[in-house]
Amino acid sequence: MIDLYTWTTPNGRKVSILLEELGIEYKSIGIDLSKGAQHQPEFIAVSPNGKIPAVHDYASGQSIMESGAIMLWIAEREGRFLGAPEDRPHVLEWLMWQMSAQGPALGRIHQFAKYGNPLGEPAETNFRKEGARLYQVLDDRLQDRDYVVGAGRGTYTIVDMAIWPWVSRFEWHQTDLSKYPSVSRWYKSLAKRPAVQRGYDQPHFVNEIPLP
Repeated sequence: MIDLYTWTTPNGRKVSILLEELGIEYKSIGIDLSKGAQHQPEFIAVSPNGKIPAVHDYASGQSIMESGAIMLWIAEREGRFLGAPEDRPHVLEWLMWQMSAQGPALGRIHQFAKYGNPLGEPAETNFRKEGARLYQVLDDRLQDRDYVVGAGRGTYTIVDMAIWPWVSRFEWHQTDLSKYPSVSRWYKSLAKRPAVQRGYDQPHFVNEIPLP
């Protein structure tokens, strides 16, 4: 049994999608970021950085924060969704790409689009250019592939689960996915997976999965 501390954000949905794909029993605990629940002492005890997602695993007694670390830990423990042994370097490189490049850049665009831009127009322009560049990087990678990592057409891994929730906010990015046909095809294919649909709705339903 795992307690998943999460909210309706791309980073939160990464982990709930993985748990749903694995069929692991878990309890989804909503941490309402708009009310500052992430700063409460009981959550800080689980996630010292005060960020979602975080998990507490009853079997081991461990609490773990940071979405990428959680996904790697669970996938390694279960021995699934890591691809073939020779895929491991590429699982790591694309997971790090998501965490260090895609997530931060698109997250900043979310901030500009939804809550205003305190940094000024040049900063917004630069982040939007970087967001477009990252979409193109992913589109290039997915040409003639069904999944980001793996030989041939690829294999479904935690990399796809980590990247997909950020693409699901393409409307927030004011991004036309028709400009990135390989990303659009991949995105719509994953959106049909029942586990992705269930994971998207954690810790509660907000909206249907957006489709281009």
